[in-house]
Amino acid sequence: MAELRGEAVRVLTAAHIPTPEADAELLIGHVLGLSRGQIQAKVATGAGVDAEQRLQVVELVERRAAREPLQHITGRAPFRMLELAVGPGVFVPRPETETVAQIAIDALRAVPTPEPVGIDLGTGSGAIAIALATEVPHARVIAVENSPQAFTWTTQNVRESGADNLRLVFADLAVAVPELDGLVDVVVSNPPYIPAAAVPRDPEVRLYDPPAALYGGEDGLDVVRALSQRALALLRPGGTLVLEHGELQGAEIRELLTADGWRAAATSSDLLGRDRATTALR
Repeated sequence: MAELRGEAVRVLTAAHIPTPEADAELLIGHVLGLSRGQIQAKVATGAGVDAEQRLQVVELVERRAAREPLQHITGRAPFRMLELAVGPGVFVPRPETETVAQIAIDALRAVPTPEPVGIDLGTGSGAIAIALATEVPHARVIAVENSPQAFTWTTQNVRESGADNLRLVFADLAVAVPELDGLVDVVVSNPPYIPAAAVPRDPEVRLYDPPAALYGGEDGLDVVRALSQRALALLRPGGTLVLEHGELQGAEIRELLTADGWRAAATSSDLLGRDRATTALR
């Protein structure tokens, strides 16, 4: 086991994988059905692996060294207390989005009504919507997605979550659920916000995440503009909008929202201190 881990770390380091030790242990654990901590314990005790398992690990390490996302290889992505199914056609949820989800969860919990309503527009894998539904179980949550490829993954994750307070809707976020206009307490979204010319450096993002989930037009804010208008219609007076964005976009988004008539636009940082989410009140 120690030899196999060491070789995996060497290969991943040579391929410039940012976290070679973690990825090596997670890939070995995926093959053996063990957690990362269990793999570390087996390495420490000198446990071995059989030839077939070794071959499987080597194949997965080669895929990761070619910069295929770890989450595509394992088919799972952690998000807060969840483990989501992901793969080709759906945006892989990122740790920084957990901060965005927390802001929306706090806003939904603060609503004084017995059954507050939250909507995740452009839900992708369903990460934010499922977090809302499972962590605020008295709320009613709607997840909206318009990519057929992503919708397959969203459907699986909603089903696996067992959240009976969560409804999944296939629709364009710019026109979704008009029957809820004026009735929603919290609208949250992690929209595509990368400017068209700003191609991501990481191959895992550039080659594997769906372009529709990345690029937001020439300045990156086309979908944000649509979200601003749709959320204005959906939210009740006093309702909260929560938008994820790039670390350099906070001021521009605050200006955009204020011009549209939103109140109290404010930007929050993620755990690394980078601007990550902007909120505003209807």
